[in-house]
Amino acid sequence: MLPVARRLSTALLVATMLSLSACASGPLVRTDSDPTANFTQFRTWGYYQPLSMEQAGYSSWVSDRIKDDVRKEMESRGYRYVPEGGDLLVNFHAEVQDRTNVWTMPQTDVQWVYSHHARGFVAIPFWYDETRVSSYRESTLVVDLVDRARNRLAWSGAASGSEPGRNTPQDKKLAMLDAAVTGIFAKYPHRAAP
Repeated sequence: MLPVARRLSTALLVATMLSLSACASGPLVRTDSDPTANFTQFRTWGYYQPLSMEQAGYSSWVSDRIKDDVRKEMESRGYRYVPEGGDLLVNFHAEVQDRTNVWTMPQTDVQWVYSHHARGFVAIPFWYDETRVSSYRESTLVVDLVDRARNRLAWSGAASGSEPGRNTPQDKKLAMLDAAVTGIFAKYPHRAAP
């Protein structure tokens, strides 16, 4: 491939990736709700015991940060925290999966050959596909709200995004965690009952 054509195709690829990444600000959030749940009856909340993220019997700075963020979100919606358990029980867990992206970009190039018929060099175009592969780790945080009276999942939210690298500063990791919890609760449409 000619150097100019390679630079143009690389520039196009970079521009495409930047425009796609600009559209995806923050984590991808999905939610689900039990259609039979009566959210008008919930006034208080607590943590499900034991929390899925603390199954090993101890907490971590990640679970403590998520607890703080969840508490802010629940209280901002008018729910009152009850340590022994409330109307809604909050549970959360995280998953990490290895992912692979494969994308193919059509490319063009020209081959210059000497033509005796034309008595000079002639450009012959040809097309091919260039395939690129990238691997990354995707983290997913799942927050569940359980109806304590029925011991049934009432609402669930999940935020997914690329896992920060090992060299990512701690404050950026905390900001990503905060954004995940905020993004999940931004899609929670209910407030505490009066």
